Amino acid sequence: MSGLSRFALVGLAAWSVSGFAATELLNVSYDVMRDFYKDLNPAFVKQYKAKTGQDVTIQQSHGGSGKQARAVIDGLAADVITMNMPPDIDALHDRAKLIPENWNTRLPNNSLPFTSLQVLIVRKGNPKQIKDWGDLTRSGVQVIMPNPKVTGNGRYSYLAAWGWALKQPGGSEQKARDFVGALLRNVPVLDSGGRAATTTFMQRGIGDVLLTFENEAEMIAREFGRGQFDVVYPSLSIRAEPPVTVVDKVVDKKGSRRVAEDYLKFLWTAEAQEIAAQNYLRPHDPTVLKKYAAQFPAVPLFTVDDTFGGWRRAQKTHFEDGGVFDQLYLKK
Repeated sequence: MSGLSRFALVGLAAWSVSGFAATELLNVSYDVMRDFYKDLNPAFVKQYKAKTGQDVTIQQSHGGSGKQARAVIDGLAADVITMNMPPDIDALHDRAKLIPENWNTRLPNNSLPFTSLQVLIVRKGNPKQIKDWGDLTRSGVQVIMPNPKVTGNGRYSYLAAWGWALKQPGGSEQKARDFVGALLRNVPVLDSGGRAATTTFMQRGIGDVLLTFENEAEMIAREFGRGQFDVVYPSLSIRAEPPVTVVDKVVDKKGSRRVAEDYLKFLWTAEAQEIAAQNYLRPHDPTVLKKYAAQFPAVPLFTVDDTFGGWRRAQKTHFEDGGVFDQLYLKK
């Protein structure tokens, strides 16, 4: 625990069970996954106790995904990191060699236990009649989104808007650039994380539309009440791919590799996939997905790989200092 005290952790929570020799894990995750792991962690603790007889305590840290990754690179001793996009995990290899370059090959489906997509959250009754990405550039429409420089949620929203414009009839890179530039001019504030953006929209009452993950819409409903807002599924969106990995140098130093690996493997079990679906994450397990199909509308999706040439290229082009996002945002 002394290592944790050196960092200002956002949304720290713990789940523990009885026993004097508990193994402790730290899962560093992104902003809008608090509720999912709040439900998942006790299920894993119970399963692991039944299987091994060993007690486990799981500490949870949440914040903007980019900031969370940097904290781990700077020394936050995460046993596992569960992010919303691969670049924040790639950075652990590229900048600190905390994990191997092929980290995403160690678990099924490129280490993606579930997926999500970007949706549009609007005020109850949709007074501005926002129906698709194209409506976000209209005069008088205020758009709330997290900062793409520091959050995966923001990057997915930015790329979703870019990809939608690119794929319209007559679309081009220049038209996509112009569209996203116009959208950013309608953004009054860029928040530091997805949950912060939700607070701006729901509690502070700023904005006409919130751009966020599909599963965050369900969390908003639980916190603020159903019927307080509407969810608009756009005509086209981006497939959000949240990967997971153990942090090798940490687990080998602590001797926690076995439990950390079991913790992540648990995400692919039927029980965990059910918990994911109940939290409006689209499960990888086709049987569970079929069971919950009614709550997951079919939306045409594109990926970062097929539209932007992969995350490394998208990151360099759009989000590094001086990239397209900076160029557009400075002009707003």
